[in-house]
Amino acid sequence: MADVLLTHSYHLAYDPKQLRKMQPYLPLGTLYAASALRESGISVAAFDSMLEDPSEKLPALLEKQRPRIVAVYEDDFNFLSKMCLTRMREVAWEIARAARKIGAVTIAHGSDSTDNPLLFLKNGFDYVLCGEAEKTLTQLCASILGGDRTPFLDGLVMLNRQHRTFRPGQRLAKNPAWQDLPYPARDLVSIEPYRAAWLKAHGYFSTNMVASRGCPYRCNWCAKPISGNAFQLRPPAAVAEEMKQLKTHAGVQHIWFGDDVFALDRHWVRQFAEEVVVRDASVPFKVQSRANLMTDDTVRHLKSAGCAEVWMGVESGSQTVLNAMDKGLDLHSVIAARQRLKTAGIRACYFLQLGYPGETWPELQQTIELVRETHPDDIGVSFSYPLPGTPFYERVRAQLGPKRNWTDSDDLCIMFKAAYTTDFYRAVRDALHAEVDSWHQPSPPESQVNALWRRVEDLEPISRDPDPFVFSEQAYAPAAPAIVTVEQLLHSGESA
Repeated sequence: MADVLLTHSYHLAYDPKQLRKMQPYLPLGTLYAASALRESGISVAAFDSMLEDPSEKLPALLEKQRPRIVAVYEDDFNFLSKMCLTRMREVAWEIARAARKIGAVTIAHGSDSTDNPLLFLKNGFDYVLCGEAEKTLTQLCASILGGDRTPFLDGLVMLNRQHRTFRPGQRLAKNPAWQDLPYPARDLVSIEPYRAAWLKAHGYFSTNMVASRGCPYRCNWCAKPISGNAFQLRPPAAVAEEMKQLKTHAGVQHIWFGDDVFALDRHWVRQFAEEVVVRDASVPFKVQSRANLMTDDTVRHLKSAGCAEVWMGVESGSQTVLNAMDKGLDLHSVIAARQRLKTAGIRACYFLQLGYPGETWPELQQTIELVRETHPDDIGVSFSYPLPGTPFYERVRAQLGPKRNWTDSDDLCIMFKAAYTTDFYRAVRDALHAEVDSWHQPSPPESQVNALWRRVEDLEPISRDPDPFVFSEQAYAPAAPAIVTVEQLLHSGESA
């Protein structure tokens, strides 16, 4: 039996929105941690809760295997884990209780436990690991298994005798050697349930990998509790070789790169494309990136490597709002990137964010018009979500009530005094999604789309907060007010 059992707390069935989408991916962060343990000679097993109910399956597995250590090690490469969902928190605590019943030492790692270590320590965990924790996990497990005294480690949090949190080292652990770790230990979990789920729902099999970790950009709403502003790139040859193995040995037909920001280094992208071509490793893949990184050369190299889809953090169609976010993005680069990707035959998709302070009806309309003018192939709409560790969170902290986290990924609840109510933003989201979807249907349900926009029009005047929060240090002027008729609101832009 393995000495360490690794698991994570995300279960697809507990997230209705993601269950409908049915795009499950392996817990890469968890499996990288397994690789680090193995490399140090520590025996490790894994329980993957993505498609297996942890409440039903894990207690029996613990009784059977009786590991000495159970670590709930979240997948730091999955944006759902980074959202700090309360349903995941509850599952983690449930796992800790089950582990303690068999006398195992319990360890937690993830964005939520990094933000709230005391909460996790008081709900069944002996240790919390904060930051890039593969090395810290290995050192801690080695000391526990060897019966040694707990070492002073960066990123380690535990309770002292007064039941207060004690940090023997730096707040966050750093692991600059992450890029040199072996491939994630995919053999510890079965990919066949993933293959079956993808084939049934979509007709092809997609899996995930990463080429980098972290993001150096400093958008003031973006929570980065694991890596901070650090950024690491794996060697292009190693990434291309992993693609080839997934293609030839696992029968993968599509890859999602879970990097926070792909194509940050244009020279790396060129080398990566060359390595992919030399190895005949190309399979269609999608990435997350930024519009300002989509230069002519980068788009050309992405295409030659097999890139089929780029998701860009556009956030807003208002330059005023983007500036307030410290996004470091010019809307002209969004328009140019969309056109370059279209010309190359790569799908261009936008992440949009509604409800940021300073965004009123004119700014929202600018976002709607940007979407209509540029015709992205798809959009993802979220609401401004204040997470600890961000300037945004600190600015609205005084307004937050007891609910400070979303329950699941479709909660999308406004938790501060935005310009409008949650219901209004949800109406905008629904209408915008329906309109974009209608562009790709042979007989678009125009009447349904128009009905959704009329609901937005009806809700707008009655959903305003009379005293919305704005940043006191704002030095920008809001967008000029505009009068828009219902006909203009319902009009869909021409294809870009």
